[in-house]
Amino acid sequence: MIISKSEMLLQAVQLTKSYGSRTVVNQVELQVFAGEILAVIGPNGAGKSTTIDMLLGLRRPDQGNVAYWRKDYLAHIGVQLQTTPFFPGLSCIENLRLFAAFYKKKLDAEKGKKLLRFCGLEEVAQAEASRLSGGQQKRLAIAIATVHEPELVFLDEPTSALDPRSRLEIHTLIRSLADAGTAVVFTSHDMEEVQKLAHRVAMIHNGSHIAGGVPEQLCEQHGVGHLNELYLKLTMEEATVACT
Repeated sequence: MIISKSEMLLQAVQLTKSYGSRTVVNQVELQVFAGEILAVIGPNGAGKSTTIDMLLGLRRPDQGNVAYWRKDYLAHIGVQLQTTPFFPGLSCIENLRLFAAFYKKKLDAEKGKKLLRFCGLEEVAQAEASRLSGGQQKRLAIAIATVHEPELVFLDEPTSALDPRSRLEIHTLIRSLADAGTAVVFTSHDMEEVQKLAHRVAMIHNGSHIAGGVPEQLCEQHGVGHLNELYLKLTMEEATVACT
C-alpha cells in the first residue's frame, strides 16, 4: 500500500471488528488528507467510535489495516475527547505545559502565548482550567490536542452542548487548523455544522461505510437539498434493508 506523503496522511482498508458474533465495523475504508476537514457521521452505535479507535491504534482490527504517513505517527496525532481531564488547581498555561511535557516538548512562554492566542484563550491564561466556561474548556482541550503541533487531529463532538457563540468560535478554530495544514477529523450529530465545516464526510451506519465525499456533491447525487436530508434518507434505507 503506497501513501503519498505530500497529501495523504492515513489510509484505512477493509477495517473489520467483531465482538463475539456481532460485527460492529464491517470493511470500512477511509482516507485522510493534509489540510482537510473530514467529518465522520452516523447514528449512535453505528461503529464510528470503534472505527476511530482503530485509526488511532487503540483497538486492533480483526481484518484490514491502516497505513500512516510516517512510522512515528502517534507522536504527530492529537486527540480531543468529549471531556478532557484537566489537572486540578492548574491554570490554562500550566495544563498546556504539562501536556507538552508528555510529548517531550518544552512549551516556552512565547509558544504558550501564541497557542493560547490561536485558541482565543490569551486573556484566561492564568485562570484555573476547571473553572472555565464550557466553550473555553472545549478550546483549551483543542489547544492541548495541538500543543505538540500534530499533523493530524481527531476531535470528538467538539461543539456538543455549547451555545451558538461558543460553537462559532470552535468552528473558526477548526478552520484555522486546516488552513495551517493540519488534517482535522471530527464527529458530530449536527448535519448543519457538518455541511458548513467539512470538506468531506464519511457516513457510517450498521458498521459499514455507506457514503463518502464532498457534502454538496453527495446531496446532488442523491437528489436532496441538504446533508440532513441525505443522512435521514440513507440511514432509513439501511435500516429498511437490515429489517428485510
